[in-house]
Amino acid sequence: MDFQSLIDYMTGMGSVYSFEIRPDGSFGEILLMAVNKKNAAILSRNPERPKFYPGIPWRTYFTDLNFEAFCYKCGSTGEPLYSYVNAHGYWLKGFYLPLYPEGQPLQPIPPDQPRTAYVLYVVTNSKEVNSDAMSRRSAETSAAVINISIKLHETQDFNKAMTETVGELRKVCGSDLCSLITVDKNAQKCSFINEYGVQTEMLANIAKSMGRTPYEVALAWEKDLDRSDCLMLEELDVLKERDPDWYRSLVEFKINRLVLYAVCYNQNLVGFIWAANFDKSKILHIKETLELTTFLIGAAVANHQLMSQLRIRSEIDELTQVGSRNLMNERVDAILAGNESLPETMGVAFADLNGLKTVNDTEGHAAGDKLLMRAATLLKLAYGDQEIYRAGGDEFVIFCPGVTEEELERMTAQLRAFAGTTEDVSFAVGTVWLSGEYDICRAMQTADSRMYSDKERYYRENPDKDRRRK
Repeated sequence: MDFQSLIDYMTGMGSVYSFEIRPDGSFGEILLMAVNKKNAAILSRNPERPKFYPGIPWRTYFTDLNFEAFCYKCGSTGEPLYSYVNAHGYWLKGFYLPLYPEGQPLQPIPPDQPRTAYVLYVVTNSKEVNSDAMSRRSAETSAAVINISIKLHETQDFNKAMTETVGELRKVCGSDLCSLITVDKNAQKCSFINEYGVQTEMLANIAKSMGRTPYEVALAWEKDLDRSDCLMLEELDVLKERDPDWYRSLVEFKINRLVLYAVCYNQNLVGFIWAANFDKSKILHIKETLELTTFLIGAAVANHQLMSQLRIRSEIDELTQVGSRNLMNERVDAILAGNESLPETMGVAFADLNGLKTVNDTEGHAAGDKLLMRAATLLKLAYGDQEIYRAGGDEFVIFCPGVTEEELERMTAQLRAFAGTTEDVSFAVGTVWLSGEYDICRAMQTADSRMYSDKERYYRENPDKDRRRK
């Protein structure tokens, strides 16, 4: 097969890799067989590295254990794989495809001779997160993410929310231990939270076993990741060289398999998810779930740190942790005053939570608050990093600058689909998409009017939930 012709005209960075599968099932070193022009430009940035030639060892250029694990799994099983990770300063969307140079499907490994596997890898990168790319996950992973997200936002108490979230993550990982280590680089402080709450003494003991302070532990872990998003180690040998003090500490605590996942917000490290002795049969499910949940956890940790440092209660709705009505009004006022230019396109959505008054009246305001927090969680999942505001008691407004009309429709459909998986969250939604010259206030009025039409339809279909009739 002509590998070079296969990848030359790909829009992303394309490359072909090979490795040997030995009769005992072990794998040989990964070799780089072909690269397209975009990828060659990346490799040539470091003049100290040798010039590319077909068959050069991949580790001549990079070392990324997670990438290698995906390559080995794709090539050895013949299973296409997809990943979307935050690594090396970018969001990387990668596709792994097995290749069969002889035109034959995957065959069993001959009992007495090795076989060569080939993998095509195509990757695109972006500084900004793409919520659509993040949502391409299995049904099992999607269900786990929604469950974890609800735990994450079920209470206003940050430590309690993280405690319950870590408990769910430990179940996903099937691990003996799981914890969240938050990192505040401004204050140079860390905290350690597991399913039993904040564990200050445990963090001190871990740091002491390595001869470090808790903050020095965080800095060392960041270095150990080597700009990757995570370490998922089925054995710890790689740490003997990278971080011998940590390796000795892990052995002392009888840990032999490890997940260390960076928790970032806007490319800034705010913590780590740490899981010990995880279930290695679930490794892909663990990675998929953590890719999504660390994005949400990162936002929650960053918001908590900002609220602690800057006291931005006037800008963040304390209950739902989305933008407040004040912040929304400031945004609109800035546009009307000409202090902020109108985006070329703008999607506006009004989402009203159905049935909140009934819950408040029949179950109490604490139950109503939990319903609002669950609703906000689904809005964040559906609309990603768009501007979400709580405009009133049960009303949310979402500004989506720069999106296409199709993207607005997709996000709104995704919100309805997410709500459909719950027993108690239901939205009336109205949207409008704008381009060119437009009036932001009139757009908000149109979206609001369409939302009320949707609410009328909802109550026609569910008359038992219409408190107005009662």
